[in-house]
Amino acid sequence: MRTLGPVIAAGALAFAAPAMAQTKWNLPSAYPADNLHSENLAQFAKDVEAASGGKLTITLHPNASLFKAPEIKRAVQTGQAQAGEVLISLHENEDPIFGVDVVPFLATSFEASKKLWAASRAAVEKKLASQGIKVLYAMPWPPQGLFSKTAVEKVEDLKGAKWRAYNAGTSRIGEAVGAQAVTVQQAELAQALATGTVTALITSSATGTDVKIWESIPYFYDIQAWLPKNVVFVNQAAFDALDKPTQEAVLKAAAAAEERGWALAETKTKQYMDQLSAKGMKLAPPSPELKAGFEKVGTTLTDAWLAKAGDSGKAVIDAYKK
Repeated sequence: MRTLGPVIAAGALAFAAPAMAQTKWNLPSAYPADNLHSENLAQFAKDVEAASGGKLTITLHPNASLFKAPEIKRAVQTGQAQAGEVLISLHENEDPIFGVDVVPFLATSFEASKKLWAASRAAVEKKLASQGIKVLYAMPWPPQGLFSKTAVEKVEDLKGAKWRAYNAGTSRIGEAVGAQAVTVQQAELAQALATGTVTALITSSATGTDVKIWESIPYFYDIQAWLPKNVVFVNQAAFDALDKPTQEAVLKAAAAAEERGWALAETKTKQYMDQLSAKGMKLAPPSPELKAGFEKVGTTLTDAWLAKAGDSGKAVIDAYKK
């Protein structure tokens, strides 16, 4: 019987080895578990686990349950979380390149937004790399529309409205139309709407659906101002610690998630719009006066963005407009 000891021990080690080699990542996000971005993230995590043979598992923490939206990037940068998802324009104050996708009326369709991401991706990756962060993939939100408590025929009708801002760009739009800007991230938006803290905002039909906006806001104008993007990224050191096959599994799953995410956003946009309508919201295109007013605001803010972004920003815009 004594001769079985080493055999049993060896067998135990053989079974223990995969468990010892398993790596676990936490990935915080600011959006509900049933949000389109979260759905895509969940599939990404499944794909990574399958492709890595279980060597890497990713635990998602949706709805700002681990870190609030503005904290996620810093958490990944400092290694408090191995990976994360963030609305990249939240960090425009760090570098203008993070806000290129929310320059009003620059890229207003899925096709145009994808072209803008292709033109700006290298610059975004370079900036994040300097902070120890590796980009995995990006996915757009549906086009941004105007929600309002009252009817809006021209931008002047928004003067004095309690305007929800979630990044530097939306704050500037609020200022430009004479509204009172208040910063509210998505996790707090439903309450802000219910209490009247917010009476007007530009956001996507997806966010409107997430927060049941029809309970507080009756009007939606499909101005298609821009398509903001969420970027999913990983701490570079955490990525470098993976073996080569696992790194390749992550990158392959990320490429699939990006392709799937763009298609999903486009499909879901129609579903969200149908739901807003079914809940009794008044959906309409912008009046010519409202469209012209926002385009004027957009031109002013584009010029301001280019002035901040300098030559590198101009290079991105030139590449996009080719």
